[in-house]
Amino acid sequence: METTETIVVRAARRDDMASVVAIYNDAVARTTATFDYEPRSLAQQEGLFDEKQRDGYGFVVAEDATHGVLGFATYGLFRGRPGWRFACEHSVYVGSAARRRGLGRRLIAPLVEHARERGFHTMVGVVDAGNAASMGLHHACGFETFGLLKEAGFKFDRWLDVAFVGLRL
Repeated sequence: METTETIVVRAARRDDMASVVAIYNDAVARTTATFDYEPRSLAQQEGLFDEKQRDGYGFVVAEDATHGVLGFATYGLFRGRPGWRFACEHSVYVGSAARRRGLGRRLIAPLVEHARERGFHTMVGVVDAGNAASMGLHHACGFETFGLLKEAGFKFDRWLDVAFVGLRL
């Protein structure tokens, strides 16, 4: 994808969810960015968006006027028990045609600020440790590798090491 248009990162809206689910489902089918095996329905994606809105968590999209939504990022609570209440977990996905253009960084930055403003202390990412692009993105955004789970994930008929990356907010 070549574009000279300005890319805008903004708060996601419910009417963005068709584009968001298309990006996510492409990642399900083609990448180890998610360990889901089955595509998500639009209704499921809208339900997840509604939950994020209800609970006050950040959800942003990157878009340009020509191509629409190019990527998205969101976060929520890392774990549900009270002792985890200061840790959040984020996800970031960029459509295949828009990768390697700095969108990941632009999507993570407002999530970090939003989570900081909400009083979170640590933002966590759970990443396929063999995904050099994702690991590089997170390290470039100030995340450090907190731990590695050997062969904890399984997708495309192979075992995957899982890295926990974190950023102290």
